[in-house]
Amino acid sequence: MAISNGYSTRERTGVKVVIVGAGFGGLTAAIECHRQGHEVEIYESFPQLKVLGDIISFGPNAGRIYKRWSNGEIADQMRALSIDLSKYGFRIHKYDTGEIITTQKSSPRDPDAPVFNGHRGELHSIVFKYARDELGIPIHLGQRVRQYWEEEEQASIVLDDGRRVSADVVIGADGVRSKARELVLGYVDKPKSSGYAVYRAWFPNTDMIKDPRTKQFCENGDTFNGWIGPDVHFLFSTIKNGSDCCWVLTHRDEADIDESWSFPGKLEDVYNFLEGWDPMCKAIVEKTPSVVDWKLVYRDPLPRWVSDKGRITLLGDSAHPFLPTSTQGATQAMEDGVTIAVCLKRAGSRDRIPAAVRAYQDIRYDRVRKIQKTGESTRDMWHKADWDKVKKDSSSIHLPREDWIFAHDAEKHAEEVFDDVIKKFV
Repeated sequence: MAISNGYSTRERTGVKVVIVGAGFGGLTAAIECHRQGHEVEIYESFPQLKVLGDIISFGPNAGRIYKRWSNGEIADQMRALSIDLSKYGFRIHKYDTGEIITTQKSSPRDPDAPVFNGHRGELHSIVFKYARDELGIPIHLGQRVRQYWEEEEQASIVLDDGRRVSADVVIGADGVRSKARELVLGYVDKPKSSGYAVYRAWFPNTDMIKDPRTKQFCENGDTFNGWIGPDVHFLFSTIKNGSDCCWVLTHRDEADIDESWSFPGKLEDVYNFLEGWDPMCKAIVEKTPSVVDWKLVYRDPLPRWVSDKGRITLLGDSAHPFLPTSTQGATQAMEDGVTIAVCLKRAGSRDRIPAAVRAYQDIRYDRVRKIQKTGESTRDMWHKADWDKVKKDSSSIHLPREDWIFAHDAEKHAEEVFDDVIKKFV
C-alpha cells in the first residue's frame, strides 16, 4: 500500500518507530519516517503545545528539508514569519564606539533552500501542526518516559503510568537531559557548562518606536545588528517588518548547572556587561519587559549514539548540543532525522535494522563534530577580535557561511553513501 508524502509516494516498510521528544529534531524524524513509509509516533512530556521562546535560525541545509514538505507549503508558511534581511544585511558594530565596522550582505535567496530566522514557538507550531494534523502522526502529549528498554528484536519505553510501548527502533530526541543517553552510554552523563551563558529576550516594539534613539530599528522593515566586544557580543533584530524585537547577549559564565540552566534574568546584570559600551545597546535593553538567563550546555559528540543491540539511538541535543554561534543546532537535529529515516528504509529487512541504525551514526558523526566546532570558532573570532586586523579586512568578522555546511542535502547524501557504510555493520 502506498502512502502520500507531500511530493512523492512510497510503499510502507513495516518498520515501527517510536520517537521521544517533539522538538524540531523529533518532529523532523517523525515526518521523514512517515515520508519513507515507516509507522511512527511521538511521546512528549509537555502537556500541551505552547508558543514559547525567542529567535531560532535554520540554514539553507534545513530549508532544503522544509521545502520538500507538502509541496513547499510548510516553507512558505515559515517564510512569512521569518526575518527578511535582503535589503538590510547584518551590520556589525564596534562595542564601545558603536561604529558600523562592516555590513555583511545577505546571500541571494535560493527558492529550493530557503533560510529561516524567526520566533522559535511560532515556527515550531507550524511544524507540529503539519505532523499531527496534516500527516496524522500520533503525538502523545503529557507522557513522560521513565525508562528505556531494549531486546534483540525490539526496543521499548516505559511511561510514568507504567504502560510499555514497543517498536523496532526508539529514537531519543529528548534534549540535553536525555534519559535515553544513560542507556546508550551505560552511565549517567551529566550536562556541563560551556563556560558561557546568554541573556535573551523577545518583545513587541511598543516602547522602541516611541524612543527617537531606537525607532529607526522599527520603521524600516527587518533589521539585524551586532555589537562585538571582549568576551561579549550583543545581537539585536527586529522582525515582521519591525513589529517584534529580540536580542541575545553572550558572555562568560561559570555558574553551576547541576539543577537548572534557565532562570529569569535581571536587567541590572545585563547593564553591567554593557558598561562602557555604545549607549544604543542599553537603550535597546531597557525596553525589555523580561529577560531569560540561559546557561549554555555544550559537549563534544558522545562516544556513541546507538545502544548495544542497535535498537535505541539518540538524535539532536541528546547526542550533540550546539552553541548558538554555530546557528546550526536545530538544523543538525533535522539532518539527523532525515538520515535515520533513510537508513531505516534502506535496511531492506527487519534483521538489518540494528546495522542501519549504526550506519546512521556513522554517516552523521564526523559532520556533526566539525560543525559543532564552528560555534566555538565564531564566538572566539568575535570575542577576541583584533581590531587592527579588522580595520584592514572587515570581512574577517563576518558570520561564516560555508558551502560544505549550507550546500549539504541530508537525504541525497544518506541515499548515496548508505550501501558503502552499512557494510561495516553487517
